[in-house]
Amino acid sequence: MLTKIAASVCALAFSSVAFADGSDIVASNNELGIQRISTNVNYTETGNGIFGTQTGVLDTETGPVNGFALSISTMKGPDNAYVEAAVNSANGNTRYTGAFQGVPLGSVVGSSSASLIDYSARFGKGFTVNGQSSMLTPYVEIGHHEWDRGVNYGEIYTHYYYGIGMLGQYSPASKLVLSCTAMLGRTFNANIVVNSGPGLGGFAGPLGDSALYRVGVSADYAFTKQLHGSIGLDYSGFSYGMSPVSLVVVNGINSLAWEPDSKTKYTTFKIGIGFAF
Repeated sequence: MLTKIAASVCALAFSSVAFADGSDIVASNNELGIQRISTNVNYTETGNGIFGTQTGVLDTETGPVNGFALSISTMKGPDNAYVEAAVNSANGNTRYTGAFQGVPLGSVVGSSSASLIDYSARFGKGFTVNGQSSMLTPYVEIGHHEWDRGVNYGEIYTHYYYGIGMLGQYSPASKLVLSCTAMLGRTFNANIVVNSGPGLGGFAGPLGDSALYRVGVSADYAFTKQLHGSIGLDYSGFSYGMSPVSLVVVNGINSLAWEPDSKTKYTTFKIGIGFAF
């Protein structure tokens, strides 16, 4: 659904009659911003039947996690050189739905703490189109993601990523800038650390990497030359492959443990203020 919305906004940006010049777009790209965010987590683990274990969906984590985002971006010079750096942090609880071995999904339901931290840096170059009322900015992005998951005694998932994307911006009226983004990339150096505790041994290991995608729409309005307001919605997804099998001690008994395959999808709503410079 969000992909269709993003496509519609982009189509509007490059087919409508212009009412503002490109200075509003450049101004929105020279900004320090702080936003309140709410990220809806949609996580699913699946089993492949290894060593006679279950197949299909093993457990899920769903629900909103709230926090803040801080970003700074610049677009300078005659070449519209574009740089953006951002950090997002959110903490809360998700709904855990799982099952005991051999029992249908849903036999275990509870609340799980969740902490999400993201860092990213973006580099690109803007090109004005449609009589200066619109701008296309191809970019490359690198970043790091961490999810501290509260199941058992805690599990920490991390990965780095790189990607290429396009930022499309359109100013339909003075002080207002509409944006849409689309990025395709890949995770790398994905890893998990499972904490140990009474009766449960921990382990750590690499996870399989995957393609990563993100699409989003947003709006920026200049209340004054320096004070801006913004609102946006992003949708992203990636996967983790199964970790290597490790030998752990469970209640004094040597056992095999591993992290199964999983898919993660995030829908993040953002609203905040920015200070143009």
